[in-house]
Amino acid sequence: MSKSDVGIVLMNLGSPDSTAVPDVKRYLMEFLMDEKVIDYPYLLRWLLVGGIIVPGRAAKSAEAYRSIWWEEGSPLVVLTQQLQKAVQHDMEMPVEIAMRYGNPSPADAYDKLLQQNPHLKEVILLPLYPHYAMSSFETAVEYAQLQHRKKNCKFKLTIVKPFYEEPDYINAMAESMRPYLQQEFDQVLFSYHGLPARHIRKGDPTGKHCLKVEDCCHVASPAHNFCYRHQVTRTTELVAEKLGLPREKWAISFQSRLGREEWLKPATVDRLEHLPKEGVKKLLIVCPAFVSDCLETLEEIAIAGKELFIHSGGDSFTMIPCMNIHPLWVQSVVKWCKGIVAGDEKMLVKQ
Repeated sequence: MSKSDVGIVLMNLGSPDSTAVPDVKRYLMEFLMDEKVIDYPYLLRWLLVGGIIVPGRAAKSAEAYRSIWWEEGSPLVVLTQQLQKAVQHDMEMPVEIAMRYGNPSPADAYDKLLQQNPHLKEVILLPLYPHYAMSSFETAVEYAQLQHRKKNCKFKLTIVKPFYEEPDYINAMAESMRPYLQQEFDQVLFSYHGLPARHIRKGDPTGKHCLKVEDCCHVASPAHNFCYRHQVTRTTELVAEKLGLPREKWAISFQSRLGREEWLKPATVDRLEHLPKEGVKKLLIVCPAFVSDCLETLEEIAIAGKELFIHSGGDSFTMIPCMNIHPLWVQSVVKWCKGIVAGDEKMLVKQ
């Protein structure tokens, strides 16, 4: 297939169109009404999201977005656009971006690619989620596929799989962190977006491994292909090994807890509160579940998390930025896409 017949879509989470409360409310409704995010029956989900969560959170969330909003717009969208331009610089094929929630949609990206080449034969979809979860990678892929079907697109849609242990990703992640390790620190906290424990069990195709077998993340199982907890553990261990971090110098936690049900532990907010009491006074924190800085890193961690840690007795708190447009990360994306066009299928979801 000719390179001119292929297009690329980089797909991220999404953002409100602005920090205005109506825009934030619309975004939260779309996000939280996704049955793969809050997987309750529709009526219960609608009553919970539309009647309780969004009315109670919209104004507060809008304020949080305002605290991190850039002059150019949403940091996540702007950084994804910057990644697009950096990748496009080294690619002959056209590169567009899409979001799971908000704008631009996958349909918008398809339209832009088709405007450039009405005879497009294949689109490579790269979800910018390193790890598999039904509330991130799975819903993004299904949404892109749905819009592909609805538009009756003639081109083939090829999906890049989660890259949580790919050497290129691990190397880029480690090297983006390395300069920050030159300063004095007591611990590196790898803070990942949290999930309800129920999602982990629900995603286990064996029905008998995840959160049921002792040390399940280190016991081989087909479930690991779909287990977020295993995959973030694997990423952390590989990055720590690459950086030469001794075991006592790093830990894992989970942020962004919502609701009262059981979520993955330990919670980042709990660790930030208790670490100073345990002798961790100088903290480095990184959020590898995100490749682009966003509300969850810039506000939840860099602002609110720092305030909590310092208030709890910590001395120094440094959030290591996401990879964003780090040269090694850009090179990784380019390498994967070029490899797929050349016929290498190792990075693809098996269909």
